[in-house]
Amino acid sequence: MRAFGTCCYGVRTPVIKSGDNLAQIVVDSVLEVAKQRQIELKDRDIVAITEAVVGISQGNYATTDQIGKDVEKKFGGKEHLGVVFPTPVSRNRFSLILEGIAKGAKKITLQFAYPADEVGNELFDEELLYKYHIDPWGQILTEEEYNKYFGKELHIFTGVNYVKYFRELIEAQGAEAEIIFSNNPLSILNYTKNVVVANIHKRERTKKLLVEAGAKLVFKTDEILRKSIDGSGYNSKYGLLGSNKATDHKMKLFPEHGDKVVNEVQKMLKKATGKNLEVLVYGDGAFKDPVGGIWELADPVVSPAHTKGLEGTPNELKLKFIADNTLSEYKGEELVNKMKEQIKNKSSNLKGTNATLGTTPRRYTDLIGSLCDLTSGSGDKGTPVVLITGYFDNYATE
Repeated sequence: MRAFGTCCYGVRTPVIKSGDNLAQIVVDSVLEVAKQRQIELKDRDIVAITEAVVGISQGNYATTDQIGKDVEKKFGGKEHLGVVFPTPVSRNRFSLILEGIAKGAKKITLQFAYPADEVGNELFDEELLYKYHIDPWGQILTEEEYNKYFGKELHIFTGVNYVKYFRELIEAQGAEAEIIFSNNPLSILNYTKNVVVANIHKRERTKKLLVEAGAKLVFKTDEILRKSIDGSGYNSKYGLLGSNKATDHKMKLFPEHGDKVVNEVQKMLKKATGKNLEVLVYGDGAFKDPVGGIWELADPVVSPAHTKGLEGTPNELKLKFIADNTLSEYKGEELVNKMKEQIKNKSSNLKGTNATLGTTPRRYTDLIGSLCDLTSGSGDKGTPVVLITGYFDNYATE
């Protein structure tokens, strides 16, 4: 029996810059790894590309001035704007979005969710709510009240006081700053009827509630920079979502036309190897940090583009369950052979059966993208491409 299953390789590439032929770089780098590691590429092996280098190679950037211009255009001038539920509360992700919004406004009322944002970034330790008898679902806190109870609290990983940091950032753009804390999105309507919805995964619901409650104009951050402004980059589906800080006043946006990239890479690999590999673009993985409580997914999706063979969810048996139940009387080589028979003869739709208990069939793109994010890391590993072999194999694959 083959002694290994899925194998995952971080693929080193040259440093990728705007205008580079990304598809060629990816293919050449993957083939070099296969050569060095003596890997025989097979149908349905996977090549994954981090969204960062896709956006970089496309030159998909925008400045905070361009963001501000789009915001001002959407609201019909520099107005008093509410910004609801900034997510994620970070310097890398949200700071330049807020800077751009502030450039297009005369005043910002920034409404934080508390004690944490939508993806788990804590402003302060949740236990302090119990210490001070504060109901996060019933109380609106002013900045003065917040500072009284929590003003000395710093982010667990970055050591930053984000309330102070965001206030200073807004004021640096010449806009007036006001900060409140409430988990009810409708609280912002006590201050202004013009609102930017800044959370990610529940943004549609947040906007719907505000519109139904009488907000005048509401735009989600995925509706800002859906088109180019003064030659800027853009994303026609996600706008500012999925963006990262590139320089002090410029952002790299989520890649546009990722489908063209994955299809081109797949076609080039087919020509080079004769095999039909799958390809995806991936961003943040969907996993939760057990120390900081942060749900890593600060992008709108794990994978903004992938080839068709990566659609769907696994259809797997739980080997432990089968071994303890259906095949409990067998041992040794006989058990191995019987288990392989079970797998080879399994139904094409196991959903809801006891044989799948504990398999948790999430989407392939979420599972694979998360694996790739953990493999490539976010620092100096230099592996923005990941090669995965044998992902679709099982215990019966020889």
